[in-house]
Amino acid sequence: MRAKVGDWLIVKGPTVGQPERRGVITDVRSGDGVPPYIVRWLDSDAETMVFPGPDAVVETADE
Repeated sequence: MRAKVGDWLIVKGPTVGQPERRGVITDVRSGDGVPPYIVRWLDSDAETMVFPGPDAVVETADE
């Protein structure tokens, strides 16, 4: 998984029927775009450091 600032991190809901979680990547801690990422979540406006798991995908800012 690789990302850049401005890309979106989407995490699928933990169970069927649960909403996905979306956030904008505000910082990438490595030079080559691999995690961890600092993400500002849309649902809470909180910023957290994230090591995405297999339930997460990155979408470019253009998508």
